[in-house]
Amino acid sequence: MTYQQDVFGMEQIDEEINTELKETGNEDSEILTEEEYKKQQEKKTQEKKKRITTRYMTKYEKARVLGTRALQISMNSPIMVEIENETDPFEIALKELKAGKIPLIIRRYLPDGGYEDVSASELIVDFH
Repeated sequence: MTYQQDVFGMEQIDEEINTELKETGNEDSEILTEEEYKKQQEKKTQEKKKRITTRYMTKYEKARVLGTRALQISMNSPIMVEIENETDPFEIALKELKAGKIPLIIRRYLPDGGYEDVSASELIVDFH
């Protein structure tokens, strides 16, 4: 790979790298204005309303969320609910989950290779 200097001292990428960019698809990057960015964010929020996966938290997600949050609490992460004499990080995490205040996002992978990010507070949890 070689580089060339232009009149302003900026480096320009030669043909070999341009070919690599075309093959990897990285040339589709673009710079957006604030208005365009806001429009894209609005589209994303509309897409969030269209959930593909279930709105219920699975028992595996529940176990992972509680374990992760308990670990965070044990490492002195801020607690999102009021506690009364609770010292066990798992019990505090369970209380946060019941209150819907766990600040975690679950990434659910789809069969087509994509994924869907869902906030733990958006999901319905079965406590029995």
